[in-house]
Amino acid sequence: MQENVTQDPEERQREASSSGGAAVPSIREGPVQTQALEARGQKAAGERHAIFGLEKVGVAYGGVPAVREVDFPIYQHQITALIGPSGCGKSTLIRCLNRMNDLIPAAKVTGKVNYHGEDLYGSDIDPVQVRKRIGMVFQKPNPFPKSIYDNIAFGPRVLGQKGDMDEIVESALRRGALWDEVKDRLKTNAFGMSGGQQQRLCIARALATDPDVILMDEPCSALDPISTGRIEDLMLELRENYSIVIVTHNMQQAARVSNMTAFFTVELDQDEKHRTGRVVEYDDTEKVFTNPGDERTEAYVTGKVG
Repeated sequence: MQENVTQDPEERQREASSSGGAAVPSIREGPVQTQALEARGQKAAGERHAIFGLEKVGVAYGGVPAVREVDFPIYQHQITALIGPSGCGKSTLIRCLNRMNDLIPAAKVTGKVNYHGEDLYGSDIDPVQVRKRIGMVFQKPNPFPKSIYDNIAFGPRVLGQKGDMDEIVESALRRGALWDEVKDRLKTNAFGMSGGQQQRLCIARALATDPDVILMDEPCSALDPISTGRIEDLMLELRENYSIVIVTHNMQQAARVSNMTAFFTVELDQDEKHRTGRVVEYDDTEKVFTNPGDERTEAYVTGKVG
């Protein structure tokens, strides 16, 4: 497989069609005019494209709402951070973006999740193709009990990806900033790697299927500061070719790496028995942290509540 991290969405669509099943369409959303963003190294630009459009999205488990009425776009080739207190629905929402909630029988998703302008939950959409294009990295590194090589090759093999497997593995490890550290021990068990290396391996494993989006659910919560810094540097590099959505409880991390930030809060029902997450504010990260538009946001990002 030829390394092509800037592959055109129409090429991705043709590949998906040849692999069987209904593919996630490659229709692009219209441009959104914005001010130039100069902080955190992002490109100054007169427009940006929404890769996701969330419309009144809600999730309930067993009929009990976990998060509701989420409305905002997620932009292409940017890092979007989801922040807020525990139990506010951040992880629940991020799992909607690649239909991971489908795997929970009691979960019900309402509203609309548009991906490149197409309903991600449409009847003709294959969830396997969705997860191929929208990869996910979890809170705790979860390498398979296999060699480093086989961890990377697993996804491409399952999906019947064409191309030289050695090239696919090397390309993914290079994009995951791990190749130079492991190139001489690819056949050794991944459990012998450090925690930070394992998490970068999981990122590289997600990259091996050439996704369009990478979802990260608290990817650094179990890592030391040095490993966390490497993951953050990697995210900034990957942003050039991928769209990233990250859930984090680390306010400094959100401020350092993200372009856009959504702040969630928790509301109690009338009986004060059930907690439901809602979005309070969604804006450029710099504005959220320096001049938020809601006093609840200010109280949270300044540490007054949390």
